[in-house]
Amino acid sequence: MLRMFILIFLLSCTYSVFAQSDFYPDYRSKRELFTRVTDKDARSDISTFAMGGIEESISKLPLKRLPPTNVGNDFITFEDGNFKAIITAEPFDRSKHKLTFYEEKYLVKIDNKAFFGDYGKVPKTGIKSVEVIINRDTIRVPPAALNDLFNPVFFTRQSGVEKSNNGLYFSADGKRFYIYMLKPEVGGSYEVTWVFEGKNYVRRVVDFGFLR
Repeated sequence: MLRMFILIFLLSCTYSVFAQSDFYPDYRSKRELFTRVTDKDARSDISTFAMGGIEESISKLPLKRLPPTNVGNDFITFEDGNFKAIITAEPFDRSKHKLTFYEEKYLVKIDNKAFFGDYGKVPKTGIKSVEVIINRDTIRVPPAALNDLFNPVFFTRQSGVEKSNNGLYFSADGKRFYIYMLKPEVGGSYEVTWVFEGKNYVRRVVDFGFLR
């Protein structure tokens, strides 16, 4: 109930921000939303930690979570024994991309694609790579699942204490694991979950437009 209350409150804050801002078109695709996930097992798992699945999380047991073991401005790692995952960011070089603006003011597409991360503004950083190392095997998330995600936030500092909203989760049957990243921002945050099964990357789930 508390989680639901927080979401409703934050959604109301988000609406007020949009109501007061200038209008510009939102081209971001909804095909990767949590509500479009048809795999019952993955959907059930993701609902336990992602904001997009909050309505389906009631009475479900939380998954085993591996918190970050190291974090900086441009990276975050999760490590446990022979298992290691790392997300790495890099500066955004606008000279290497085609930028499409609405009314010459709001950025709505990068390289002809809508994007996530402070939508409407030129990004400062992007995600360079997401890699998982299990024993001696390396799994790399393909560029297509990364190159529209910008301005990642790996940690925040509150009262001198660093806190991360990101995590790595393991399914109860041990067959799947999930790397989760939340990017809070004014006007509607985004979250992404990269889904893995065994030693294979399967897909991603992206929700956006909530949290202030």
